[in-house]
Amino acid sequence: MMNRRHLLCCGGAALGFFTSLSSELQAAPLRSADNPPSTKRAPLDSELQALLARCWQGLALDQLWDVHTHLLGNGDSGSGCRLSASMDQWWHPLEMLRKRVITSAACAQPGSQGGMDQAYVQRLLQLAADFPAGARWLLYAFDEALDEHGQARPDWTTFQTPDSYAAVTAQSQPERLGWVASIHPYRPDALERLSEAERRGAVAIKWLPSSMNIYLRDHRLRPFYDRLATLQWPLIVHCGEEHAVPGAQRQDLGNPLLLREPLAHGVRVIAAHCASLGQALDLDHARPRPRPAFELFGRLMDEADGRTRLLGDISAVFQFNRAAEVWHQLLRREDWHERLLHGSDYPLPAVRPLHQLGQLRRAGLLDERDSAALQRLRDFNPLLFDLALKRCVRSGGQRFSPRVFASARHFARPLS
Repeated sequence: MMNRRHLLCCGGAALGFFTSLSSELQAAPLRSADNPPSTKRAPLDSELQALLARCWQGLALDQLWDVHTHLLGNGDSGSGCRLSASMDQWWHPLEMLRKRVITSAACAQPGSQGGMDQAYVQRLLQLAADFPAGARWLLYAFDEALDEHGQARPDWTTFQTPDSYAAVTAQSQPERLGWVASIHPYRPDALERLSEAERRGAVAIKWLPSSMNIYLRDHRLRPFYDRLATLQWPLIVHCGEEHAVPGAQRQDLGNPLLLREPLAHGVRVIAAHCASLGQALDLDHARPRPRPAFELFGRLMDEADGRTRLLGDISAVFQFNRAAEVWHQLLRREDWHERLLHGSDYPLPAVRPLHQLGQLRRAGLLDERDSAALQRLRDFNPLLFDLALKRCVRSGGQRFSPRVFASARHFARPLS
């Protein structure tokens, strides 16, 4: 039995969760959890067809890769995927809600016909089928959290998706899917695992330092960086604050300025979400003070190493918890567009309240007509909605260059 104090603490935490706007998974997504997206859809009407025709115009569709696609499961297919046990424990109500929201958005609740693993992939492929031939999605593996001694920490691991499962899933639909490996660099066999990922066709590495417990300046990472530089693979790193995957809860490890270490070793780095959420310490000063993480990302983008090797993916950047300054700067900095990449952060586009179109209209980024059409497109296909939204937003007449959506080129060779 929980004592009264513990019960009040849990209740207070839940209330904070429902009222705070600092997390990507808050009370608003309850609507998605209670009303899962339907897999049965009416055909697109002429207005939505016209909207999509505008979206495809000027794009090189064989270059249209979604570079930020999560692959999740509970292992019911033998995949090796797992979710934290806390997501099924009633005394962790926020974790239970997190699982409910995400699996509902992906139409892959536990107990789905064929199992959760299969339902998740089937839903993604159903949505991808609405895109023209050539468009692809990079599926993310996600390694478990380790401590500083390389020991597994299941209590820090929100979820795990093995490289082997991401590889097999991508290879089953190569015309639509690719995959990104996730190898914790504190593993004694990290370099061997990297070679195996190369053999199986991975195109990049993904780390979430605050969740996985990775310090980018750790000297032990240097051989890994050197190998990535030789492979010419991008290292995709989540920067800025992270709330959806708390893991080790080391927000300090998501400081964008720490990216200077892999950049200095010749690694091409993709800052996930352009570090667009939260604050980080400005380590360039003797007395570091918190600054917007996006400001620090912008500083790196304009430095010498950044101009040649730093990129940012624009997944999640138009969610309601980002500042309008982020939106306007990303659109207006046309000199950055060559180094920005399209990504959806799937399945989050299917969590309806994360994108507040009225907020974008008030910020001057979206007109009323496009907003109404986008609302209806979201009901039809959240991945199409995500792409169309990024094609419609503008700041001072400036839209994202088509080069932002020609992302495949960054995974085949260095920046030219």
